[in-house]
Amino acid sequence: MLVKTLIYITLFILAGCAAPQSMQITQPIYIPPGIYHKVLPKETLWRISRAYQVSMEELARVNKLEDATKIQEGQLILIPGAKTEIDLNSASVPDSVKGDFIWPAKGKVVAFYGTRDQDILNKGIDIECPAGSDVAAAAKGTVSYANEAMKGYGKVVIIDHENDFSTVYAHNSQILVRTGQEVPQGFIIAKVGSTGRAKSPYLHFEIRKRHEPQNPFYYLP
Repeated sequence: MLVKTLIYITLFILAGCAAPQSMQITQPIYIPPGIYHKVLPKETLWRISRAYQVSMEELARVNKLEDATKIQEGQLILIPGAKTEIDLNSASVPDSVKGDFIWPAKGKVVAFYGTRDQDILNKGIDIECPAGSDVAAAAKGTVSYANEAMKGYGKVVIIDHENDFSTVYAHNSQILVRTGQEVPQGFIIAKVGSTGRAKSPYLHFEIRKRHEPQNPFYYLP
């Protein structure tokens, strides 16, 4: 009788220990209210963020984007707080939202934002191009700086744009604009070269927001 009692007590204790494991409740994943935007060709996270007036940082966080520069056509982006999807190509969307930056030169990116070369931090990207290739204004704006011999960067052009943005074009062989000149998007402002510390022809290109360097891949199509 004592043996049976001990067996019952043991089984009861084991059952009690197992119960919490079998009754574990998985917390549901919280998804903030909003809608999903389907990424169309050439859309960037920056363009989407402007259209919905949600910061890129918030979109990257909510969508768990490890690399926000690599959103793909057809991808669904959760827009917290939005109620209807916006057609970014619609006539009702302001030009300031449609107007992405364009690539300033045609070539291969050989150095990326945030990389280092001889302890020098790259604050933009380097685009390898044949010497004498066209350098185009990435967006419309006003030339705020045109210098023939900026230390390390050689012949440099800086253009100020709307919304506190500016773009930098360095290592040019020739500058074709002057300070104070207004230029439309795509206007040829310089020729690719290897001035400054460049050892071969390439364009060093930066996008800045309130003078702070940004990753150009957030903004380029």
